[in-house]
Formats: sequence, structure tokens, C-alpha cells
Amino acid sequence: MGESLSGKVALVTGASSGIGRALAKMLVSEGATVVLAARSAERLEALVAELGKDRASFIAVDLAKAGDTDRMIAETLERHGRIDILLANAGIYVPGDIIENDPADWDQMISLNVSSVFRSVRAALLGMSERGEGDIIVTSSISGHQALHWEPVYSATKHAVQSFVHGVRRQAAPFGVRVGEISPGVVLNELWGYSDQASIDAKVATREGIRSEDVADAVHFMLTRPPNVTIRDLVILPQNQDI
Repeated sequence: MGESLSGKVALVTGASSGIGRALAKMLVSEGATVVLAARSAERLEALVAELGKDRASFIAVDLAKAGDTDRMIAETLERHGRIDILLANAGIYVPGDIIENDPADWDQMISLNVSSVFRSVRAALLGMSERGEGDIIVTSSISGHQALHWEPVYSATKHAVQSFVHGVRRQAAPFGVRVGEISPGVVLNELWGYSDQASIDAKVATREGIRSEDVADAVHFMLTRPPNVTIRDLVILPQNQDI
């Protein structure tokens, strides 16, 4: 069965689509109250309507901007007084050869994939450490475990996340706060260019991709372990992904 998530206050970044959306739905189904953060107010508003305004609310933010990251944490604390669970999931994907990339795109990706994670984790950890409990899970990638040649800068951002999680976990442990990361392979959602349900089902059938809901299920497992158990790293791949 594991520990209950009922009554927990959770903040999910990148919640308007893909893994973030699946995480939000999983948390609400388990009895948590959820704050959804992403850039698209329209998408977030629709998701809140689906989940129920008594269980979900949203904050429209651009987490590539440091001020928006700080505002997100402050508004969540103002609404609920605490953050029990932070799922730092927001990120963008810039693949390709570096000689063909625009360095401005790297700057935006580093701001979102790395800096916003660092800032939001620090801000959430302040309150968690005072209360002596809390869970922080960062969405990383298989690219954080291997340097993939077709996405070197993206891989670098996820390697940074890995190092950060490993270090912060030890700093947070004495305060009763668990810190971990989940590293998916190919996830069949908009980030990978999949939005058609038939195409997603076909890739699942050939075991070449996983659903966002599969990642959410794995995060649920991480969150519901007994308090003495931390899952620092969880890699989740399609069975037939060749990495």
C-alpha cells in the first residue's frame, strides 16, 4: 500500500501537458491538493476545471525567469501555508549539433532545466526543513546518466540536475526531507512530438515508448515509500529503447 498522499499539498511545475499533467492527475486521484505551474494559463485553467477547483489551482509562470520561480513558491505558500511535495518537472528540449544550435536557445534551456530547479528546490526546502518532512522529486532524463551525442547541451543540463540531486539529498536528509529524481527514456508526449493517441498506442504496442502516466505511476511509488526509504534515482525506459 505505501504511505498516503491524502491531504498533502503538492506543487507541480510544467503541469500543462505531458508528464506534468499526468503527475497532477495522479496526485489529485490520491487525495492531494495540487498547485499547477506552467506558462500556458489557458491550459492550466482547463486542467483545474477537470481536476476540480477544490483540489487544484494554478499559477502561470515562465520559470526561465528567476523572479517567476520565486513568485511561484511565494504564491503557493500564501495559498496553502506549506509545500509537502515539490515535483520539479518543467523543462524544454533542444537537440542537435552544437554548430547548428542557437546559443540563445541553450541559455533558455539552462535557465529552465537547471536554474529554475535549483531555485525552486531551495525555496521549497526552507519550509520543509523547518517542519522536518517533505518530498522533492526532479524530472531528469536518461540523458542525465549518459552523454547522448544527438543532444549534448540537453544532456549537460540533465547531468547538472543529477549532481545537484545527489548533493542536496545528503544536505536535506538530516531534516527529514527526501530528494530524488526520475529519469525517463522516450516518453510519448508533446515534448517528443507525440499528440495523436493512435501513434502513441502504436509505439506502446511495439514497446518503443512509455506513456506520461507510466512516469506518474513510478513517481507515485517513490512518494509512497516508508519515510526511512529514499529512492535517489529511478530510470524508466521503454523495453525496446536501445540506449
